Amino acid sequence: MLTLDRVYHASYVLKDVVRRTDVIMAPKMNTKGEVYLKTENLQVTGSFKIRGAYYKMSQLTQEEKEKGVVACSAGNHAQGVALAAKESGIKSIICLPDGAPISKVEATKSFGAEVCLVEGAYDDAYKKAKELCAEKNMTFVHPFDDEAVIAGQGTVALELMEQIPDLDAVVVPVGGGGLIAGIAYTVKNLNPRIKVYGVQSATLPSMKASLEKGEILEMEPEGNTILDGIRVKKPGTLTYELCKQYVDDVVTVTDDETAAAILALMERQKLITEGAGAVAAAAVMFDKIPVEGKRVACILSGGNIDVTILNRVIDRGLKMAGRSYRLSISLTDKPGQLSQVAQIIADHHGNVTGVLHEHSSEGTDVNGCYLQLSLETRNFEHIEEIRKALINQGFKLL
Repeated sequence: MLTLDRVYHASYVLKDVVRRTDVIMAPKMNTKGEVYLKTENLQVTGSFKIRGAYYKMSQLTQEEKEKGVVACSAGNHAQGVALAAKESGIKSIICLPDGAPISKVEATKSFGAEVCLVEGAYDDAYKKAKELCAEKNMTFVHPFDDEAVIAGQGTVALELMEQIPDLDAVVVPVGGGGLIAGIAYTVKNLNPRIKVYGVQSATLPSMKASLEKGEILEMEPEGNTILDGIRVKKPGTLTYELCKQYVDDVVTVTDDETAAAILALMERQKLITEGAGAVAAAAVMFDKIPVEGKRVACILSGGNIDVTILNRVIDRGLKMAGRSYRLSISLTDKPGQLSQVAQIIADHHGNVTGVLHEHSSEGTDVNGCYLQLSLETRNFEHIEEIRKALINQGFKLL
């Protein structure tokens, strides 16, 4: 049974294992309310997952500990289980899809786990993990649908309510629902007045759709996403029931909105978050939940972003904020055109960061050419100011 006593017991068990993560005020995230960030991205292993994994393992019998544990994950849960097993002196096997980023595979190995790469996707890794459990009589550590795991994640809420008096709302990333189930259960049982909002990827809102339908649904993802940490096709049975009872609403954010939040967190707060770790901040930034006059806490659930995609995420964040823009102009190919365009942009304090000049293709004016400019700008108003200035000088924008 999930009880408050169990969440408090988890907090006691974890006190010398996990970091009591700081809460940071973020006044520019949304000026309509008082916004705070709970920095689980700075947690041991870079994610909240160590909380549930370690508490789950602390509750195993001696016989279960001796036989070891198995888990499957494409990221943070793998590292949480691996470290928790190492700290507890338990053998662990982690099944990972063979397409998992090398950085995550190596990080999991570095915590002492035996890594089993499985051909295919997460579902294939899950199937292999269950087979290993049956074959070796080991214990499966579920990433979210387990009462001990949920109790461990609920310790985030205990810290948060001590750190922020008179809290009005908590905003939580949602994949399978383990984190929000633990937080919502704890918060609502201690102070029912506090609102709890979940945030999912617009490409796979399985918990949101299930709650709206009134039954657990399994969904297929729509396209790729940087929110791989919350890309879960089907919520858990336990997590669904807890969310149905205790969560006030679940909203969605896009990849572009999340990229803008990642960029804002880097620039304004000096914090690195992965895609899934930034969705709560994105929901607040883009007014997906009511924050006006409220004291709101966003859970930054993880910081393990794949550095190989970080540059692309930053680029999307800049475009989403109107700070990067690609301008296309149709010109007559004659001397001085590029100079005139550059001068107009300079007069309006834009910065040219890239230039591509091409002659027209077949079927167009033989004297024509195209000019593509990459610009650094302040915001969307600044972009429009530059566009109008060019149009007023007779340039044709595409």
